Amino acid sequence: MHRAGILRRTAGGVPALCLSEGSSVREVQLTKRVEFAAAHRYHNDAWDAARNRLVFGACNNEHGHGHNYVLEVTVAGPVDERNGMVVNLYDLKRVLLEVLEEFDHKHLNLDTPYFHQDIPTSENLAHVLWRILERRPEIGRLQRVRLYEDEDLYAEVTPELILAGRAGRKQASLTRRYPFTAAHCVRSARLSEAHNRLLFGPCDGPEAHGHNYVLEVTVCGEVGRETGMVTDIGALDRLVRETIVGLWDRRDVSRLPQFAGTAATGETLAHFAWEALEKRVPAGTLERIRLYETQDTYYDVEAPSERRAS
Repeated sequence: MHRAGILRRTAGGVPALCLSEGSSVREVQLTKRVEFAAAHRYHNDAWDAARNRLVFGACNNEHGHGHNYVLEVTVAGPVDERNGMVVNLYDLKRVLLEVLEEFDHKHLNLDTPYFHQDIPTSENLAHVLWRILERRPEIGRLQRVRLYEDEDLYAEVTPELILAGRAGRKQASLTRRYPFTAAHCVRSARLSEAHNRLLFGPCDGPEAHGHNYVLEVTVCGEVGRETGMVTDIGALDRLVRETIVGLWDRRDVSRLPQFAGTAATGETLAHFAWEALEKRVPAGTLERIRLYETQDTYYDVEAPSERRAS
């Protein structure tokens, strides 16, 4: 329902938001992005060199490696009647920059106190940032911490994941992005020629057309104590390459056997991707598949609500 509002003047001359009679105050979420640079090394002191190298690969290099991280922080709360804001954006930015001073241009293993026991993975770092920001009530109620290690990998912590991990086992979600290029001709063998043309228009042309697709795979679960990870990213990469990207990339997917008799729509591709991965992720639980067909269009397949942590 549309919520009408008017401005009233306070005694001090400051305009304040006044909700119309009968309207309810709804919370608003605000997200702020900030960048910082840091180095880290994945290493488990309880393992020998061979096992560390096997599990962590190049991330176990002795001197570490670095990232340009992007931190997204979402806060929520009611709109202040006096200023129309959940929190002053300037104040939120100031707090975030203040918090990140401890991490920016630092080696996370060596220069911070948080990773003497835990491995500084994106999942563990997201949890550290959550704990720090949770103690800053001036920014509002913390709703989500999302940490991008690069544009194709991010970890996320939410109140639901914090609650799920209260037994001493941290929970997080990890999202990996896989770009690929494919063509398709959208038509259904169950429809007449005229109906296909009417329904799919130019997508049912005589020649296939293509897209630069991006597949997002989100896995949710316990942050492993030995690895600091929700899932084995290398194993997940291989699985996605073998079952989806390696089969679809640079191909006309509408000609592949798995789409025989089925319209190769974005919805169908997303469904097949879910079916290929649901029971085969290396660890954790498949939470969501998101398939971008264009920058403006994407398709989601999600785990049932009773199984989702967020």
